[in-house]
Amino acid sequence: MPNPFELPRFYTPYPARLNSRLEGARQHSKAWARRMGMIEGSGVWDEQDFDSHDYALLCSYTHPDAPGPELDLVTDWYVWVFFFDDDFLERFKRTGDTEGARAYLDRLALFMPMDDAGPAEEPANQVEAGLADLWARTVPSMSAGWRRRFRESTWNLLEESMWELSNINDGRVANPVEYIEMRRKVGGAPWSANLVEHAAGAEVPDAVAASRPMRVLRDTFADAVHLRNDLFSYQREVEAEGELSNAVLVLERFLDCGTQEAADAVNDLLTSRLQQFEHTVATELGPLFAEHGLTPGQCADVFAYIKGLQDWQSGGHEWHMRSSRYMKGAAGGALEGAGALLGGPLGLGTSAALVVPSLVASLPARLRSHAYVPFEQVGPLPRPHLDMPFATRLSPHLDTARRRTIDWAHHMGFLARVPGDPLSGVWTEEKLADYDFALCAAGIHPSATVEELDLATQWLTWGTYGDDVYPAVFGRGGDVAGARACHDRLLRFMPLEGGPSEPPLNPLERGLADLWARTAGPMPVQGRQALREAIVVMLESWLWELANQRLNRIPEPVDYIEMRRRTFGSDLTMALSRLRKADGLPPEVLASRPFRAMEAAASDYGMLTNDVFSYQKEIQFEGEVHNAVLVVQNFFTCDREQAVRIVADLMNSRMREFRHIVSRQLPALCDELGLDAAARRALRAHAEELQDWMAAVMTWHKDCRRYDEPHLIRHHALPAVPAPPLGVPTGLGTSGARVRELLGAG
Repeated sequence: MPNPFELPRFYTPYPARLNSRLEGARQHSKAWARRMGMIEGSGVWDEQDFDSHDYALLCSYTHPDAPGPELDLVTDWYVWVFFFDDDFLERFKRTGDTEGARAYLDRLALFMPMDDAGPAEEPANQVEAGLADLWARTVPSMSAGWRRRFRESTWNLLEESMWELSNINDGRVANPVEYIEMRRKVGGAPWSANLVEHAAGAEVPDAVAASRPMRVLRDTFADAVHLRNDLFSYQREVEAEGELSNAVLVLERFLDCGTQEAADAVNDLLTSRLQQFEHTVATELGPLFAEHGLTPGQCADVFAYIKGLQDWQSGGHEWHMRSSRYMKGAAGGALEGAGALLGGPLGLGTSAALVVPSLVASLPARLRSHAYVPFEQVGPLPRPHLDMPFATRLSPHLDTARRRTIDWAHHMGFLARVPGDPLSGVWTEEKLADYDFALCAAGIHPSATVEELDLATQWLTWGTYGDDVYPAVFGRGGDVAGARACHDRLLRFMPLEGGPSEPPLNPLERGLADLWARTAGPMPVQGRQALREAIVVMLESWLWELANQRLNRIPEPVDYIEMRRRTFGSDLTMALSRLRKADGLPPEVLASRPFRAMEAAASDYGMLTNDVFSYQKEIQFEGEVHNAVLVVQNFFTCDREQAVRIVADLMNSRMREFRHIVSRQLPALCDELGLDAAARRALRAHAEELQDWMAAVMTWHKDCRRYDEPHLIRHHALPAVPAPPLGVPTGLGTSGARVRELLGAG
């Protein structure tokens, strides 16, 4: 069978190394697989299949420094996970048997106890037997925090096989954002990252395991592993097995392009994820260690873990080049192409020769992200077609909320300069009236009472004021310390018990203290915790934006999408909505994949709406680097018209996904969980609130006076500078003094 495309030249910044204990691992893993019944008589593999896949070679490349017993254990885990994948394919993906698949997966949870006791059930098949054996050999030496994370990642890769099966049954190809996020779980790379901790004998401290830097390192590692696998496995998965979960296929459909073009785009995304990994290590770990006061030993464990992830990347690539499971390029593929470029040797042990040409080939994209010249005169952006199937309904209390919000903003200090307070008076009353946050709140909450609509409008006002203040006050001068101090003080005004211990000193603190008391006061502690977390997520995302602005760095696409949800405040507005339904939505619904995917799709539609409408404001008038159209322009090296079409296609695909979840997946979830009528009503009501939210966001962007060019020119016009008094020098070369005077005055 001819190859569907030529493998691209991969970014391989780390040389692969081979564990010297390879042969011992081969012998051990075959004996273990036979003992578990995975080879002869399994109907999945025979001995030739097992030998040709060579999982011991994979683990010897990905864990080059593991001692013999550890390499044996890790290899057994990979034998198990690949057997599960192939067994699930034969049993359920080929047959479409969703009920059987659900029962099969539910039993596997029984074989991952959190304590040291064995499973309560006897294994009924090879996958259960292998999991029970491996779990007992792995978890006793690890902490409770690691066990919890490993159980979660193991369950995710098992559970999300149902997502793949559902898409196969529906004949549905995911959109790119949905695919990246779901592939992390079903692909198992976060699970591999947990095993790296075990193999390296270096646990990530529990205090930082959930932090943004560690999450980004795990997710970029996972995405790179999966995108690489998708390139090598396209022929087997898509052409031979009829799989629909492959990044090359996803981009073929989404970009409406040829297979080779899609493969090249996947490789570009793979490169950008690896470079995001490197950027995070270089810029975010030091502040993280200082913030949490990690000991030298804990810091060393984190770096050992990072080295393990890098070894996995290079070793996994080398194994893909050699395993019989995967496609190879013409005449040896990318490996030989790179060797020929250097005129050097090929074969085992020569992967280090790929490092230099790989770094050189990736340099233009890396430099392009930092070479952006801000304040480009772009003019209005042509508005693409955006699907909006939901109508906006407005609260009858809209005009009241408009008046009361202006009064509230005056009282908080948003609209008047206070000497010595750079956070005050960033807006005028005229600007706030033009921004019309009450219009957005009235559409999001059409049935709200007067008091509820006031509160919702004022949260939108406070959040947008903060989003405008941070770049204006801290970004232009690169005042990272000032932004961090502001951030840390804001956290004091969200107490879980009692009131704040000190008076607010500026408008942001006053606004947050007022809104927190009115919103969180009536809530139980659990609700306050959820609300506080949503606000903290937004505040931390503003610091991320400032860091990119200081480095003049256009964000990497996947990191941008995932952080943009936070900077846009989606978590906050949805948390406020979700808390109203907290009594009717069981925890298992809130934690389910369809529920989280529904909220993410709605969030992406809303924040991308903002990026399309705010392009001229952000690029031309504010010198921003955080806009999806700009991110797409930079990644694909295309013009803005092409970029906005891609962004619009992504928005429309997220809308289709949202509607698919509501119409197909939520009813199935209700049946699967056996929800009663009240819970089903609450779930439907939440989905309708998300529809209101998306429609209101679109209506507000169209009808407010924040984004159209005439109002942009008026809002961003410099104030008139009065004639200098007598005795002040004038003429050529003296304008710098006037600029300093103007800035000093606010």
